[in-house]
Amino acid sequence: MAAASWTAFASPPQLSSAGSSYSSPAFAYPSGSHSLQFLPLNPLKFKPSRIFSVRFSASAADDSVVTLLDYGAGNVRSLRNAIRFLGCDIKDVQGPEDILNAKRLIFPGVGAFAPAMDVLNKKGLAEALCAYIEQDRPFLGICLGLQLLFESSEENGPVKGLGLIPGVVGRFDSSNGCRVPHIGWNAIKITKDSKILDDIGNRHVYFVHSYRAIPSDDNKEWASSTCNYGDGFIASIRRGNVHAVQFHPEKSGEVGLSVLRRFLHPTSEVTKVPVQGNASKLAKRVIACLDVRANDKGDLVVTKGDQYDVREHTKENEVRNLGKPVDLAGQYYKDGADEVSFLNITGFRDFPLGDLPMLQVLRHASENIFVPLTVGGGIRDFTDGNGRYYSSLEVASEYFRSGADKVSIGSDAVYAAEEYLKTKVKTGKSSLEQISRVYGNQAVVVSIDPRRVYLKDPTDVEFKSVRVTKPGPNGEEFAWYQCTVNGGREGRPIGAYELAKAVEELGAGEILLNCIDCDGQGKGFDIDLIKLISDAVSIPVIASSGAGAAEHFSEVFSKTNASAALAAGIFHRKEVPIQSVKEHLLKEGVEVRI
Repeated sequence: MAAASWTAFASPPQLSSAGSSYSSPAFAYPSGSHSLQFLPLNPLKFKPSRIFSVRFSASAADDSVVTLLDYGAGNVRSLRNAIRFLGCDIKDVQGPEDILNAKRLIFPGVGAFAPAMDVLNKKGLAEALCAYIEQDRPFLGICLGLQLLFESSEENGPVKGLGLIPGVVGRFDSSNGCRVPHIGWNAIKITKDSKILDDIGNRHVYFVHSYRAIPSDDNKEWASSTCNYGDGFIASIRRGNVHAVQFHPEKSGEVGLSVLRRFLHPTSEVTKVPVQGNASKLAKRVIACLDVRANDKGDLVVTKGDQYDVREHTKENEVRNLGKPVDLAGQYYKDGADEVSFLNITGFRDFPLGDLPMLQVLRHASENIFVPLTVGGGIRDFTDGNGRYYSSLEVASEYFRSGADKVSIGSDAVYAAEEYLKTKVKTGKSSLEQISRVYGNQAVVVSIDPRRVYLKDPTDVEFKSVRVTKPGPNGEEFAWYQCTVNGGREGRPIGAYELAKAVEELGAGEILLNCIDCDGQGKGFDIDLIKLISDAVSIPVIASSGAGAAEHFSEVFSKTNASAALAAGIFHRKEVPIQSVKEHLLKEGVEVRI
């Protein structure tokens, strides 16, 4: 068809003084048979403020192309990989005309509400986005891409949204016992026909967010599913061809891929009957961890330590080699791991940032792994062999662009917490504060590496101590947990309890709780430590170090408030398969994703 042009008059929606009356933007349509029909979904009152011209071409009608609105915040690499995995090509939005020309548009909002709206407004994308959605054209918003459709958000606000859906986005209430952020695999309740959710089959999907769209009478016609986390919130919306989901389909495994497939290929025949699950609430997560380092030949291998010692006790003293990182991670995804965590235990300090070996691991792993990926180790300021300086924020940003969903900070977080406890001042300069401010606290995990120090009397130290379940070597009944840095080699004057409380205030969204004493022992998690920390903070805690049997997982979930449990060696050596762990947890009445 011949190219046609038209002029569109539009602006971001502005509420009337009554807060409920809207009108539609005016469009000047091209003459002839290719003129577009304007089909408002939710009559909005726009106050035209600027004029922009758009060219429409036949190439935009290619069914194999999806337009992606990526404004540069966070990890959308996994979504790109999922789209390509499902047989579609991607066209990136460069300007408003790309939105208006889109055949199908996906908006994967990442990060905080206010900066996202700022970008949309400054680039002139907000008005084009509203115009596109009002025409009932195929749209899929993801996470923040759902929240921005509402009138406003309380996040650092109130901040005005696009105003397409009545209602407010508010923070979860942690006072009712909910851990915030809401991280993990939860159940949704489908409230009306939504097409793209047809294959979910009562199975879990993956959420990671601190704010949620609050249901009301004014927006109930939009809501297509809800989720319960402390209270009910909107998990997805649908009206006509416009869809948006709060969860991450690109991180929800096969279930999530079915959602994307339904959106990308709505007319294709789906003959597969969805597997029916038993999802009813937030599941406990089982996480596979891969300790990655270079061996003596320079090859990246997965290894496993014994109390952080990763070398074989042989004459050669070589690095313990348990396989290739990308291959093992892919296998764990197939085996049902809820997340995959890479711990980079080699510094690679001489490499330019773009050449860091772990970036290649992430890029390749994210091509076929559609559950969350976390990377830890090396998230700090450094200067490469050429004298180029990189900030920790730059390092984290490169990891996110390469496929990481979360970064894990260790030693840097300890130093930041010590300084904060000493001065009571949040400088905003630590890696923890900078990364959480830009990417949101749900993207930042703090890894705590404590060592048990037995005490005869809890008043012997200024740090929080606990009465231990098993007495120490000299009959001690108490212990405190001293934090370490540099891979457990250096003890610091701060306890695990004090560190956990401090990093929560500084912006951590999750805690990965290790224990040097239990590492590689296979005798179970340190229940005393995990209970101490998981009771002390309102953010999720991941139990780590010591798993040797499926029973250890049910023990930590029944005796502590841990949200997830992580293991490495027993999965690498195939001593306890992931599926066996989940089957055991199900028998014990623990909700897990199957």
